Amino acid sequence: MLILIVDDEQEQREMLQGFLEKQGYKVLTASGGHEALQLFESMPVQLVLLDHRMDDMNGDEVLEKMRAVSPLLRAIMITAYGDVTTAVKVMQLGADDFMEKPVDLTDLMAKIRRIEESIGVQEESEKINDFIEQVELPISIIGSSEKMQELLSLVYRIAATEWSVLICGETGTGKELIARLIHMMGPRKDGPFVEVNCAAIPENLFESELFGHEKGAFTGASSKRRGRFELAQGGTLFLDEVGELPLHLQAKLLRTLQEKKISRVGSEVEIGVDARVLTATNKDLKQMVTDKLFREDLYFRLNVLELIVPPLRERRDDIMELMEFFLEKHAVNTEMSFDHDSMTKLVKYSFPGNVRELEHLIQRLLTLVRGNTVTVADLPPEIRESSSKGGGLLSDRLAEVEKEMLVVALEANYWVQTKAAEVLGISERVLRYKMKKAGIKK
Repeated sequence: MLILIVDDEQEQREMLQGFLEKQGYKVLTASGGHEALQLFESMPVQLVLLDHRMDDMNGDEVLEKMRAVSPLLRAIMITAYGDVTTAVKVMQLGADDFMEKPVDLTDLMAKIRRIEESIGVQEESEKINDFIEQVELPISIIGSSEKMQELLSLVYRIAATEWSVLICGETGTGKELIARLIHMMGPRKDGPFVEVNCAAIPENLFESELFGHEKGAFTGASSKRRGRFELAQGGTLFLDEVGELPLHLQAKLLRTLQEKKISRVGSEVEIGVDARVLTATNKDLKQMVTDKLFREDLYFRLNVLELIVPPLRERRDDIMELMEFFLEKHAVNTEMSFDHDSMTKLVKYSFPGNVRELEHLIQRLLTLVRGNTVTVADLPPEIRESSSKGGGLLSDRLAEVEKEMLVVALEANYWVQTKAAEVLGISERVLRYKMKKAGIKK
């Protein structure tokens, strides 16, 4: 990452430059705003450290001009005259953070690392989004929230490997879509994508479904049949709801993964198989291992890489985007909008059925609502009567209360983290941790 340091104090520039170069960064320096703008126009600067008060031009003026050229620029404002008004102004201009002199180098490095990670996630998720626009999936993957961008960034890195992947998430979050995306971005994209819903197959047919059978192997086996492993040869086998797999078949699946060979039911001949295995579950497999309901060795074989698809309640920023998508998809001859109160209810609703529930809701409203505007009265009772002050797990309720307190403190202090942390009686480091955990961003 190329960093530009802009400060009219030579000692400050040299100190920061020496420190950052020792950390492995490429660094440019400028003694004022005009020199900084010239360097910025000629070099691919990704992060600028800006002194706020300089002789020729203030830092916020420099930042405004830079952001007009490159909205993707990341910035940290540094000043000896820290105050709330200054912080509000630079944050509105798009600065990522605000520091006071003398600069705490440990804190500065932590801020730069977070920005660097954010840039990586953004670049990878953009590549994923570009790819999605070029391929045909059963449904688009919608979501620009931070959690979805982080998920897509992981998918981008995981897809290029051959390792097994365990995709975890609640029902309706889109685990199958993520599995298809991994397949279509991976080295086996030209091979078949074969799906097995382990929850939908009768237990007595599981073995035949996975491994196939010979003619006459059992009553009703009137012809030879290839199993899903053979059908996925050279491609990807996706085992959905793998937590439903019977224990006696877990051992056979483990052996197949280890030896890459199968035997059809009723045959002693071994057949080599070559398929990447992706699995998904809405259950806690670790707990199932503890309860002796799932083999520990199979769990670790499947969970080489793990992806967790966030529930919709943890990415509420995506709700309106998803609603627009489903309205465009299903409202063929109808124009529909939501009034303010109904939209507020929907954004606050927890959506236990996740994205699938939201899509079904849109279909229901398009069918039943009279007129083109949805009001609160048109919403189902479970949404209309829902309240953020309702029941639920104690841990969930405490997390909601804590998140609300954090947001109130941040907004009251114009999103200056040092001030908000002081009001809350915690350190800035703890505040940043809690913000990240709760998914809070400006």
